Amino acid sequence: MERCGWAGPEEIYVAYHDEEWGVPEYDSRALWEKLILDGFQAGLSWITILKKRDNFREAFQGFDPNVIATWGEGDVTRLLQNPGIIRHRGKIEATITNAIAWQAIEAEIGFDTYLWSYVGGSPLQNRFETLQDVPAKTKISEQISKDLKKRGFKFCGPTIVYAFMQACGLVNDHLVSCPCREKVARMAR
Repeated sequence: MERCGWAGPEEIYVAYHDEEWGVPEYDSRALWEKLILDGFQAGLSWITILKKRDNFREAFQGFDPNVIATWGEGDVTRLLQNPGIIRHRGKIEATITNAIAWQAIEAEIGFDTYLWSYVGGSPLQNRFETLQDVPAKTKISEQISKDLKKRGFKFCGPTIVYAFMQACGLVNDHLVSCPCREKVARMAR
C-alpha cells in the first residue's frame, strides 16, 4: 500500500499525513485552530504552515478564541512584526473576527456540533483512487463556507473549508491505496 501522493517527502509532511490528516477532530477549539490555519494557508503551500505551526500557536496564545476575541490593533501590529508567522494583515484581522464569530456559535450550539451537523455527525467516507479524483471543493464545503460567512467568518471560502474538512476528518479523503484510510475510518464516532 502507498500513502497519499501529496504527503512527502519531508518528514514533517509524512508525519502530518500519517498521524493527523483525516483524523476526526471533535474539539471546538481545535477545530477553530485548524480552520484558522487553513485560512492562513490560502495562496501558500501547507508545508509552509506546518513549519510555522508552533510559531503560530505561540503568537496566537494557543489559539484560544476567547483570548483572541479581545485583541485589537496593538495585537495586529505585534503580529505583523513576528517573522515566525505569515504576516498578512487581512488574515490576522480575520483571526480576531473569526474568534468573535466562534464565540457566538460556541455559545449557541457548540462549534463542534455546528460543523459536524453538516455531515450527519460522522465522517463522510470517500473512496478516491487518485489525487486527481479528489475535488477542491464540494457542495457541502460551499454550504459551510456560505454559512460561516453569514455568521461573520472570513478567509473561509469553499476550497479552504474543504481542505479543513479533510484535515479534521469530516471527510476521509485518504486514497483507497493509502494505509491510513482504514485506520482513520475506524476512528469515526
